[in-house]
Amino acid sequence: MNKAREIIDAYQGPKLRIMEVCGTHTHEIFRLGIRSLLPENIEVISGPGCPVCVTPVDFIDEAIYLAQEHHCTITTFGDLVRVPGTQASLAQARADGAQVKVVYSPLDSVDYAQKHPEEDVVFLSIGFETTTPADLLTIEKAQALGLTNFSLLTANKTMPGAYEAMKDSCDAFLYPGHVHTIIGTGICEKMKEEGVSGVIAGFTAKELLTAIALIVKKSQEGKPYFVNAYPRVVTDEGSPKGQAIIAKYTESVDAMWRGIGVIPGSGLALKDEYAAFDARKKYQVPAMHGHANPACRCGEILRGQIKPYECPLFGKVCTRDHPVGACMVSSEGTCAAYYLYGGQK
Repeated sequence: MNKAREIIDAYQGPKLRIMEVCGTHTHEIFRLGIRSLLPENIEVISGPGCPVCVTPVDFIDEAIYLAQEHHCTITTFGDLVRVPGTQASLAQARADGAQVKVVYSPLDSVDYAQKHPEEDVVFLSIGFETTTPADLLTIEKAQALGLTNFSLLTANKTMPGAYEAMKDSCDAFLYPGHVHTIIGTGICEKMKEEGVSGVIAGFTAKELLTAIALIVKKSQEGKPYFVNAYPRVVTDEGSPKGQAIIAKYTESVDAMWRGIGVIPGSGLALKDEYAAFDARKKYQVPAMHGHANPACRCGEILRGQIKPYECPLFGKVCTRDHPVGACMVSSEGTCAAYYLYGGQK
């Protein structure tokens, strides 16, 4: 770790912008004090690596529609409950009588559906390749139990398209170790061939500093590069089992990312053969066009264009107790990290 510090401290080159595409990286870099160790000419910016943050507003609107119009019981992880929809959040809908249950694993939702056959249960499935397989395995369990009162409302996404969309926003990516545990390193090699550099990083202080030092060192060689600095977990092929689960249940579709727009082929929709578990098809959910609070600058933050403290709402109108945007709500959100750790860099 001392060697990594020496490389970072000695850097005298032009401004180097490193984008961490992982909400956990965002928080760990703050929590470990790594930002404060970096010289002024090395800047770490946050990208669209928080699944709650990039989930569009209309997904919340759809969930509220299912709860209010079809009287479904919505099961979800806690972060989504307070994310604002166009008119309300799930927390507000629950206060008005909607059935919204917080669960701690996707399979908890199946268990709940089994124990409450009189309720139509819908699990809100969001996330990247890391968590998607576990979400999809709920279908396997529900089928095995013969449940007809369980379905998924999906907004699952894949990271490669986001890399393409954000490649001009930074000098190098700090690739998310968790995602590449599933998908392997092929996309990183492809990005290198396209002239885009990056390093896959772990989550300890040593791993993060080593990854940043590698970016600093490699950037001075004047050519695109890729390094897997998390080889104890990430392999070239990734997780064949996880990939097989995703391929079995889903197909690629274009997907809307909050703050970025539609990224072709970056979404995962359930295949037609699993339509009985697709809440949109099962309940014929109408197309929705949600609208976020126009004063919230979460989209620019997700694109790495501004820092949270540059948003006029940050820390004033928008706080952890009263979040205006998803970036403040999520435990992986950039605004939440800056708010919790007092970041001004």
